[in-house]
Amino acid sequence: MKVISDTAEYALRAVVWLVQTPDESQTTRQISEGTRTPLDYQSKVLQLLAKSGITKSQRGTGGGIRLNVPPEGLTVLDVINAVDPIQRIHSCPLGLKEHGNCLCPMHSGLNDAVKTVESAFANTLVADLLKTQSKSIPLGIDLPRRPPQKRKAST
Repeated sequence: MKVISDTAEYALRAVVWLVQTPDESQTTRQISEGTRTPLDYQSKVLQLLAKSGITKSQRGTGGGIRLNVPPEGLTVLDVINAVDPIQRIHSCPLGLKEHGNCLCPMHSGLNDAVKTVESAFANTLVADLLKTQSKSIPLGIDLPRRPPQKRKAST
C-alpha cells in the first residue's frame, strides 16, 4: 500500500540527497543516480521543487541544483505538496447527489485518516528524517556521510 505517490517519494529522496551536500550544486543526473530514480522522472520532479522554491537551479558551468530552504524549516508535507499534494475527500466520491458535501461515515472516516497522515507529515521536518538513529539508510539512499561541522564561536 502506498501512502504517497512515486512523485512525492522521489521529491523526498531528492531533498534528502541535497541536504547532504549543502555547499555543492548537484546535477539532475547526480541526484537521479544518487537517489536511484529514473532520470527523466526526477528531472520533472526537480522542476516542480524549483517552481515551489524548495530548490533553486543555476544553468551553466558551476551550475546545478541546491536546496533553497533549510531542512530545519522544511516539513515533509511541504515537499509532498510541492509535487503531488495529498488528496482529501470533500464530496461523495460516488457522486451520490443525496450525499452532497455531507460525507457518509465510511468516506468521512477515510478522510479523517488522511487528515491524520497529513498532520504527521506537517509535523515532521526533513531534518528529523536524518537525525533518527537507525541501521537503515534514510529513504534507502546511500548518502555520503560528512563529519559533524564545528560551530564558529560567536563574538
